[in-house]
Amino acid sequence: MSKAPVSTNAQLLYLIEPENGARAYQHINADPITGEQKENIAREEKAVVIENLRGKEDSVSLDTAGFQYHHHPAKHTKFERDEDIQSEYYPESIELIKKLTGASRVVLFDHTIRRRRPGQVDDSTDKRQPVAQVHVDQTTASAIARVHRHLPASDVPKLLERRFQLINLWRPISYPALDWPLALCDYRSIDLKSDLFPIALIYPDREGETLGVKYNESHQWKYLRNMTPEEVVLIKCFDSVQDGSVAICTPHTGFRDPTTPEGTPHRQSIEIRALVFYDQAA
Repeated sequence: MSKAPVSTNAQLLYLIEPENGARAYQHINADPITGEQKENIAREEKAVVIENLRGKEDSVSLDTAGFQYHHHPAKHTKFERDEDIQSEYYPESIELIKKLTGASRVVLFDHTIRRRRPGQVDDSTDKRQPVAQVHVDQTTASAIARVHRHLPASDVPKLLERRFQLINLWRPISYPALDWPLALCDYRSIDLKSDLFPIALIYPDREGETLGVKYNESHQWKYLRNMTPEEVVLIKCFDSVQDGSVAICTPHTGFRDPTTPEGTPHRQSIEIRALVFYDQAA
């Protein structure tokens, strides 16, 4: 058996901030006719080296790099019906997040299943494809808005006085994610002030906000080659502790790995988004 590669070379799609101070925006759904998302941001491909952390999974953690791998076979394995995912997979995911973080309360507010289907337009929630651009899921404003949106109003003031995070729990489903794996950027290699900019994310019924990521040659990219359905990665999208002691967020993206063998099944994955609360002060 051949050894897993130490790293792979890939082209990642970075974003370019709009000129003249214009507010960046992007529609979540592609136009069903053109197949394109309405937006005012540009992109540029950059060649990067992505280190394979297979065998070195413990070298990163949520508070150092902003992400963390863990071996945890799921009890729920079908991932077909939203109702079953919510009733079966959500409870075990809450317990796993609590175990790995020490959080006192975890609220899951949605999930996305991604199935790579070349040529299919990503124009609805049941047609989501791997995201092929470097991004962070939340800004400070959108993270606070999520607490207000998903928690009882009477709980919100005290919850916002304490530390809270937004964490994605990402897992391949059906078979290993050798095709279009997930790349994560080590938080310690990003410049918060110059690398990130907010993007209004336009839904059919509301508006959210994410962070676009500009290219920086200092970025250190990682992935876990051939990640299996028995493995998960926790991706920190926001942390209210912002005193420099911990990672605040993790830029990430799906990418085409040129070393993926021809005929490899197209990637399927599920990500669950969680509001994670602690008893400690913010």
